[in-house]
Order: sequence, then structure tokens, then C-alpha cells
Amino acid sequence: MLEIGDKAPDFDLPEGSPAATLHELAKRAGRAVVYFYPADNTPACTAEACMFRDASVELEPAFPDGAPIVGVSPQSESSHKRFAERYRLGFTLIADTDKAVIRAYGCQGLFGLLVRRATFVLDAEATITDRIVADLNVGRHKRAVKSLSRPH
Repeated sequence: MLEIGDKAPDFDLPEGSPAATLHELAKRAGRAVVYFYPADNTPACTAEACMFRDASVELEPAFPDGAPIVGVSPQSESSHKRFAERYRLGFTLIADTDKAVIRAYGCQGLFGLLVRRATFVLDAEATITDRIVADLNVGRHKRAVKSLSRPH
């Protein structure tokens, strides 16, 4: 798994996102959060996504184009679309169906079957400045979004 100080691997963001790639998003916003989660519409993942949604609302004055948060899981784009609409998620979700991004960040679980719940905070240069790994405690991940509200 990537560590603090590592350069975050870049990946494309879907059409309609505030930037074309993760690195571009981090550069434009001055920082970004990318989080990995196992599956849409499961109790813990829904609680985590809603926690990120609620925390990002507090950031609206600092980020008028939307908080620079990206969620990554292996579900399809259509699953992500339904999930985002159902819970009014105002941030980008990546459908990493082949788990290439998940592997690049080292977030694959046991035998590569599952996805670790991990959150990375990036600076404007896409260097990891904080990392939270807490598979069962979604509340610990809120620290990542809170870090976006601090001056950079």
C-alpha cells in the first residue's frame, strides 16, 4: 500500500468531473482526497459515502466547483450512478472494474478479492500527505475531508 510521501498514481476521471485526471483535480483544487471502498449500497460503504457527502458540504465555500473527493470501487458505472443519485453524493465515483487503480494504490484485500477501505489525502503535486486505513471504522476517514478545510 502506498505511504505518506509517495506520489499518487494518476488515473482518468469520468466525463463531467471537475477535471480530466486525479492529478489535474489535485493541482486545480490545491489538494484532493481519493478513497477506496468495497461496494456500493452496503451498510458501511453507504455510511462512509454519506459521511464524505456531509463533510464536503462544509467545504463548499472553499471549493465552488465541488469538494475534490474521488471514491473508487470495483462496481460498474451504472451501479455508481444509482448509488450517487440515491444518496445525493456530490463527488466523483470511479468504476474500477478491473481493479487496476485499486492495485496501483495497494488497496486490494485478501487474495485480491476484496477492497481495503483506505483514504489518501494528496497535495497539489499529487503527493500523499495523509493516509487512513480503517476497514471497519468509517468514522476515522472523516479526518481526510476535514484536512481539506485547512489552508494549504
